[in-house]
Amino acid sequence: MGDRKPAIRALGEVALRVQDLGAMRQFYEQTVGLELMNQSPKGVFFRIADGYAGHTQVLALFDRAGTPGYSGVSSERSTVDHIAFTVSLADFDAEKRRLERLGLRVETAEHAWVHWRSLHVKDPEGNQVEWVCYDASV
Repeated sequence: MGDRKPAIRALGEVALRVQDLGAMRQFYEQTVGLELMNQSPKGVFFRIADGYAGHTQVLALFDRAGTPGYSGVSSERSTVDHIAFTVSLADFDAEKRRLERLGLRVETAEHAWVHWRSLHVKDPEGNQVEWVCYDASV
């Protein structure tokens, strides 16, 4: 690679292959609160944030239920551990209560080395989703 640093400026997209596009769309739209950008019979795109230089940060869900050779979500196919979304410290406790009211099992964590507090839930297909904020007191 030489002496040049990578030119990456921001995260562009996270894409998941999903078995139940409807349930996953509902979770990321209603539970996570992402804005729907585009939808087709095979995919759904949600806006995460403005991103860099006009490229919106996106979460994409691709319907793989009818794809030949695809038999569902498998940890053998992916090394993804979780997806994290940043929230403000002021919203952290309210988000925890909201997620619990939705019937989700919410696990909490603190990461002292970066002063982060986290909430973790599972989406309808078992992916771990995190809400994370900076908290100087951690």
